Amino acid sequence: MFLPGTEVLPENEMRVTFLGSSPWPPNSLQKGTSMLVELGNGTAQPRRFFFDLGNGSIGHAIAMQVPAALINDIFISHLHTDHFADLPYMYPFRAFSGGFEPLRVYGPSGRTPDLGTAAMVENMRKMNRWHEENFNACPVGDGLEIDVTEFDWTERNGICYQRDGVTVRHWPRSHVKDGASAYRLDWEDADLSFVWTGDGRPDELSVRYGQGADLFVTEGTIDTPWLTGLKVGAPAELWEYAMDIFHTPYYAAGYMFAQAQPRMAAICHFEWGDDQLMAESVAEVRAHWDGLFMFGLDLNVVNITKDAIWSRKAVIADGASPAAMDPRWFLQPGQELPETIALPEPRNPREDQQEQFVRDLEIDPRLYYPEDVYRAPTQTWPGVTLNPREMLAERGIEVERGWRAK
Repeated sequence: MFLPGTEVLPENEMRVTFLGSSPWPPNSLQKGTSMLVELGNGTAQPRRFFFDLGNGSIGHAIAMQVPAALINDIFISHLHTDHFADLPYMYPFRAFSGGFEPLRVYGPSGRTPDLGTAAMVENMRKMNRWHEENFNACPVGDGLEIDVTEFDWTERNGICYQRDGVTVRHWPRSHVKDGASAYRLDWEDADLSFVWTGDGRPDELSVRYGQGADLFVTEGTIDTPWLTGLKVGAPAELWEYAMDIFHTPYYAAGYMFAQAQPRMAAICHFEWGDDQLMAESVAEVRAHWDGLFMFGLDLNVVNITKDAIWSRKAVIADGASPAAMDPRWFLQPGQELPETIALPEPRNPREDQQEQFVRDLEIDPRLYYPEDVYRAPTQTWPGVTLNPREMLAERGIEVERGWRAK
């Protein structure tokens, strides 16, 4: 099993965590589709990339001890909400939790400008205006800003990210509407790669550009419409139609794996069928693919090196268990750890965005605090300055003078 927060990811090792795996309907085992790709640098905070951010997946990211402040570089495959529903929920709380730099989001254009990723983010921020202004009463820096990289959805093997030895490429997929994309991440230093096809029909480009990937992940649908219809109480014809214009049957997934020849293959974005349907599911994949294979169910973790691949299940707490704040998060690469770090000043204090009469309706705290624990409420920003070394020393972490962020 994998115990979050207990392992430093070694240099030249990749770790992929399935944070969510369900399209619809939601259930207790599966959150909305999302994958976290981590690239080991030998420190407690590896480089991270998120591929899709479906409903509920961000809770699994937090439980996996990913600091909210360090959630960034989110690649959206297409604009079905089960692939980005946690984005409007996450980004304000990320800023509140110390993510003081703009969020970076990548995604395809649409047939028209109003159907692309940039338009989605713009409208999402309009929807969240009340939330953003409210949170601007807190120290959030530039954390509510979102830098969108919208690429041309028609490009074949186009580059949408290239930095420090990591390249992410994209290509179009057939998913009813124009504007769905697949991704491939190549990590030059470790010579490792990851492919996520996003949603869509089995296609030649995913086979071509997914050739030889270390981990090739596609979505999939079991091709048993009559049994599925019995299970969920819907006509078989509905499932046939939806599969045949939207999705990849498991038979086709196995065929694509056999053509692309990855070191390991996986299916994410699927309906978990329990014992009644999982044997049939595996049989459909195995009609063509006899290599390493797994269903990417929530909290399955895959570690990859040039010599080995292994999978485990993450064990997480039932309640919230966020990573403890680390002042080193706030430093730029190469920046020396300062003696003090001041949190940003609020951009829009409470007293500037709330009528006085509403505040006057608050109950006097002296009426509900016991006398021996009463404290005067802090209702204007007092200014907060951290002492990094003292803060870390309290957790048993000693940082030498001259230490610089990587």
